Amino acid sequence: MISGTHKAVEDPRNKDIKIYINGELLPREDAKISVFDSGYLVGDGIWEAFRIHKGKMLFVQQHLDRMWQSAKVIGLQLPFTKEELLQMVQKTLDVNNMKDHVHTRVMVTRGIKKTPSQDPRLTISGPNVVIIAEHKIAAEDVKDKGISLFTSTIRRGSPDYLDPRLNCHSKLHEVQALIQALDAGADEALMLDIHGFVSTCNATNFFMVKDGEVWTSTGQYCMNGITRANIIQVCQENQIGCKEKNFSLFDVYGADECFVTGSFGGVTPVIKIDGKIIGEGVIGSRTKTLSSLYQELIAKEVKAI
Repeated sequence: MISGTHKAVEDPRNKDIKIYINGELLPREDAKISVFDSGYLVGDGIWEAFRIHKGKMLFVQQHLDRMWQSAKVIGLQLPFTKEELLQMVQKTLDVNNMKDHVHTRVMVTRGIKKTPSQDPRLTISGPNVVIIAEHKIAAEDVKDKGISLFTSTIRRGSPDYLDPRLNCHSKLHEVQALIQALDAGADEALMLDIHGFVSTCNATNFFMVKDGEVWTSTGQYCMNGITRANIIQVCQENQIGCKEKNFSLFDVYGADECFVTGSFGGVTPVIKIDGKIIGEGVIGSRTKTLSSLYQELIAKEVKAI
């Protein structure tokens, strides 16, 4: 059985969802993209994910800013405004009668190629836009028991060849890292940066706690996580010491607590890394506090929208 931060409660309604593809809403089994799509051929595309809570898209401005920045970085002209994208997402939610506990993924590729090639000049269509919204609730047993990590030999890349902050379709190195972790019997992979410092996980951002102080990486080699930024903000607003700094596995193995963050799972405790028990091997008090404060932040966000 799948375990980890992306383990979701099974929901039979997802069998009958409709998926948005270039203005059409299609049944799940009919939602298809050409084999000449740039994303399929060479991973040439970007994506963004939104959580919908009580009918509201959470932290939407941060997600939109990240998506537009990613598009600019790869030279992709998005064929819509931010307002139009939100309308497309809402249309997808409405047709599926979705209002709460929904995970929505928006994917935009450069378009259809004339022939298999990296060359963007061989693209013969506008960008392909796909929106998949699903009923998704994070499995509570994951938060209750925590997850285990394994440190992969696959490093987070340097910003000068594939900036880790870019939400692109080229995720093979993260898949490789996760496969190593799964083969080692862990739930997810912990990844180091090019200097050997702890960076992030394959799909979430990593934090550790030592003597009540929260540490996370410098941000130079990790994913540009919205939840990561929100946890740092929560720490600052509640006078909880939080440092973005370099630290190594030496520090991690001696941590009092560890946890990871992501848009889907929120705050998830880590109880074992590389076979070593972290702290007391249970969810720590600082992790519990930050998880509660994050839920309060979500409630404020919903109220403010």
